[in-house]
Parts: sequence; C-alpha cells; structure tokens
Amino acid sequence: MGAPTDRPRAVRPAAPAFVALGARRYDVTARALVMGIINRTPDSFYDHGATFELDSAIRRAERLIADGADIIDVGGVKAGAGEPVSVAEELDRVVPVIEAIAARLDVALSVDTWRAVVAKAAYAAGAVLGNDISGFADPGYLAVAAAAGVSVVATHIRLRPRVDDPDPRYPDDNVVAAVEHFLVDRLEMAVVAGIPAERVLLDVGLDLGKTTPQSLELLRATDRFARMGQTMLLSASNKGFLGDLLGLGIEAREDASLAAVAIGVACGCRVVRVHDVVRARRAVDVLGAVLGS
Repeated sequence: MGAPTDRPRAVRPAAPAFVALGARRYDVTARALVMGIINRTPDSFYDHGATFELDSAIRRAERLIADGADIIDVGGVKAGAGEPVSVAEELDRVVPVIEAIAARLDVALSVDTWRAVVAKAAYAAGAVLGNDISGFADPGYLAVAAAAGVSVVATHIRLRPRVDDPDPRYPDDNVVAAVEHFLVDRLEMAVVAGIPAERVLLDVGLDLGKTTPQSLELLRATDRFARMGQTMLLSASNKGFLGDLLGLGIEAREDASLAAVAIGVACGCRVVRVHDVVRARRAVDVLGAVLGS
C-alpha cells in the first residue's frame, strides 16, 4: 500500500450540496456553476475597458448567458492598484448595468464590491450575491447583505484591495492554515450577522496577497478547503500566478486558466469565476458528467 500524499483528490459530497442565490437554488453535487465577468472599469487588467460603456456591458451580459453562464459578476473597481474611484463613481458604474440586466435577462447577478453602500444599491437593483474580495472589511457589509436576504462571498486577502503586497508572508510559512483560519472566522462573522451558512461562499483569494508558490499551494489544497462544508468559489482566470508559472502574458493564459478550473472543480469547487465562459462551461460539464457517474 502506497504512502499517503497531500495531492488533491476529487471531492464527491456525501449528500446533495446546494448553492442558494436569491430565489434560485442550484444542485451542485457534481455540476459547478460558471460565473461570467463584466468589468465596468476603464483599467481592467484583462479587457482594458472593453465593457466600460453601458451598451457594451449589456451586450457582454447577453453573450455570457448565451455561452452558458449561470451567474454574472459586475464590478466597477479593479482589485489592483490604480486611480481612486469614489463611491459615487462606483455606484454610477455598477447600478445601471445591474438594473438593465435584471430587467432584460434571466440570470443570477453578483456585485463585485467591498463597499456596503454600493452593495446595498446593487441588491436593490437586482443583485443576489455580494462578491467581496476584502473579507468583509467594511463593517456595514454583512448587515446590508443580511437585510437584503442575499448570499455573500468571503474572500481571503492579506492586506486590502488596491494595495500592492509584493512580499506576503504568513505565520510559520503556512499559507493554507492562515487562509483556512481567516475563512472560518469570516464564515462565523456572516452567520452571526444573520446570513445562513448555505448563503456563504468561500474564496481562497488566489493572487490576492500571495506569491505564485503560495497561490499554487492554495490551489493544491482545494480539497482541504472543500471539506470545510461550504461552497467554494474559484477565481483563477487569467491571473498573474498562471502567467508567472508559464511565462505567459495576459493574452495567452486561456489554457492555463482551464487547467486551474479543472483542478478546482475536480477537488470540490462548485463556482468558477471566469472570463472565457464557453470553454469553462465545456470543462465543468465534462467534469460534472465524470463526478456524477
């Protein structure tokens, strides 16, 4: 009998697992949900403002749904360092897009913001998920989500959004343990605030205050995080650690992104946030067929 290893293993929940988003309830025992991205920012690291104009953002939403997206994530401020964006500007970027999509299209909507005031307006406009990469740094964020009855994403970040973190270090050089502790704490915060545990998704925050080796270590530990019993969201699409690993520019990371999606889903992630919905949809559907057999 071989020695045990720490390699990732495909995770099949013992009982059906569900993701609750608004009135929708998805069975994700084997099938992962695909979250398509709309960056209503002029300085996105990926599309460089291609969907900044309102009409372009709406057309992008239509395309994402046609391509197979289950969720559309709308953001108005990029995570990385850049020019300051006021609350008023973020509201102007995010709310009209969510209102327009909610009025025209049948899809679950997510708002990518760490500001409670923006999240509250987005929920009123039709969003049912708050994707907060700050780890609930805004003290009003969870109360707003609980009052709206929406779901939230708790994401690990070492410092805060829009702040460079070139040399991230973790206690005992154990990034997995540090992130796990952080996410358990944020889950407890959300539940105490009145958000049911089934409406809390967890994201280890690849690239957010992590070196390339640290992001790879977290991806490798996906099955460990999945055993926490919460829905895991994977946001690896076109990220820097993939480019660093293979020496690829942003325009050439599609295959690497799909490899990360496949690893994540096979090891327990049930929501994948991606730029290329068509390829991700095909990949997760194949994995769903295998995991469901």
